[in-house]
Amino acid sequence: MKPGKPAEDIAGAIAVRRSRLATRAAYGALLLRIAALLAAGYVFFTQLFLIVQVRGMDMFPALKDGDLAIVFRLQREYMQDDVIAYMAEDGLHFGRIVARASDVVTMDDTGILLVNGTAQGGEILYPTYALEGIEYPFRVPENCLFVLGDYRTQATDSRALGPIPLEDVQGKVLTILRRRGL
Repeated sequence: MKPGKPAEDIAGAIAVRRSRLATRAAYGALLLRIAALLAAGYVFFTQLFLIVQVRGMDMFPALKDGDLAIVFRLQREYMQDDVIAYMAEDGLHFGRIVARASDVVTMDDTGILLVNGTAQGGEILYPTYALEGIEYPFRVPENCLFVLGDYRTQATDSRALGPIPLEDVQGKVLTILRRRGL
């Protein structure tokens, strides 16, 4: 046995040990970064934004069954014609705001929608008929919205559900992704 051989063995063992510890530390740092990224993604897509698949044709042609809607959840001030996602007793719905608190909504058998005495319609292709349950003219209560679907002859909206409380609103639809494009 040569003199100095045990020192080289010890130095080699120390180098191997340091290499393993450095590798273990790098994997730990990687796992920590992945966990932080997943936590940030969870917060981003549940508290800030909501990505949800549209069910039904209440908002046809603006939103179609199967489209993905990206909803901004921190919106607090809603304007007329905003498209929103809201909760009702049977699940998540989408609709267009036609009136806000203290606005007066009027519908009759002619299919014309009046809000505060002004005819509404814009690009809506379908007439707006009143349904059973709400007497018109209807004044929207405080902290509520009157929401209608664009497919007015078939939609389940405020005509059947009543005014939508602001606490049931999930957020404003920012954009949609058509399912045909996915």
